[in-house]
Amino acid sequence: MDTKAGLDIATEGNAAVASFKSPCISDVAEITSASAQLKQYIETNRPRRIVFDFDGVKFFSSQVLGLLLETRARLESHSGQMAITSLSPQLERVFKITNLDKIFSFFPDRTTALQQTASGHN
Repeated sequence: MDTKAGLDIATEGNAAVASFKSPCISDVAEITSASAQLKQYIETNRPRRIVFDFDGVKFFSSQVLGLLLETRARLESHSGQMAITSLSPQLERVFKITNLDKIFSFFPDRTTALQQTASGHN
């Protein structure tokens, strides 16, 4: 899988899991590349579910929020679901401050997210 943007996308069961490989996601070119990678993956594979795993991520720029919103819109176009996992308390706070905690589904870890979204508990 293409990892130049610090993003791995793998299939687990019937879901795609996008994992960020850097503890600091702030480089504009890398985020743009990750966005393009996600767009192509969604267009090619039309996943029903994508889990974003933020394990190990300590900081991200606001552009990552845009990437998540863009991905959510693409998934909704074919009734897909999105989940976010493994956020540090600092990153959880970012979602609360921006009120994005109301539109995304959050889970403590990847396993829980995969189980809960598979059973329709979004």
